Amino acid sequence: MKIDVLTLFPAMFTGPLTESIIKRAVDKGLVEISLHNIRDYAVDRHRTADDTPYGGGAGMVMKVEPLTACLEAVLEANPRGRVILTTPRGKQFNQGMAEELAREEGLVIICGRYEGVDERVRELFGADEISLGDFVLTGGEIAAMAVTDAVTRLIPGVLGSAESAAADSFSDGLLEYPHYTRPPEFRGLSVPEVLLSGNHREIDRWRRCQSLERTLRERPDLLATARLTDADRRCLRELGEDDGQ
Repeated sequence: MKIDVLTLFPAMFTGPLTESIIKRAVDKGLVEISLHNIRDYAVDRHRTADDTPYGGGAGMVMKVEPLTACLEAVLEANPRGRVILTTPRGKQFNQGMAEELAREEGLVIICGRYEGVDERVRELFGADEISLGDFVLTGGEIAAMAVTDAVTRLIPGVLGSAESAAADSFSDGLLEYPHYTRPPEFRGLSVPEVLLSGNHREIDRWRRCQSLERTLRERPDLLATARLTDADRRCLRELGEDDGQ
């Protein structure tokens, strides 16, 4: 996959894109990530990329001319790239969206800034608007990093095991079960016996029930859309009875 990121602050990406799993994915040739400074496409000597909004009001708006010039240059090299704009007004990003984007041939991510981007950019290029959640960041760079990370780890071959991604929280609509490793006992706290039993059927059953319990406790809203089996529903009923519900 080819991912192009359009930003006013490319230096912000130095750490997140040059460490850990993303770095290994780039080194293995599984993903190509390119940063593009929108200011490089400004036509004045001050490299101006923002201006005051028509109609008045506080803040600045990212200008249409340099952003369009940058975007057209990027799309010429990545013509199949799906254009995404990070903005607080966008659709909330989730695991399902990450899986959808991971199937694309390329992504072109525009990092929103200030009061936003001139609306004509979205209209001209049909950009999909994405938000990390109901809060406001200083700029869209952090959101672009999050989208890039979430998508990259789903590309085949990036993680050591395909099961790693499949078992993650939200992959099946539930929060992930708790994990343990050595030692088997620490400061009076022991690893659940079932995990030491070697009985993989019982281990799978325990993990699934733990996922259901954690989701019921922390994010009950997820259960409305989670893919549940009859056994899952029985487990939830039992959990509800234990809580006196």
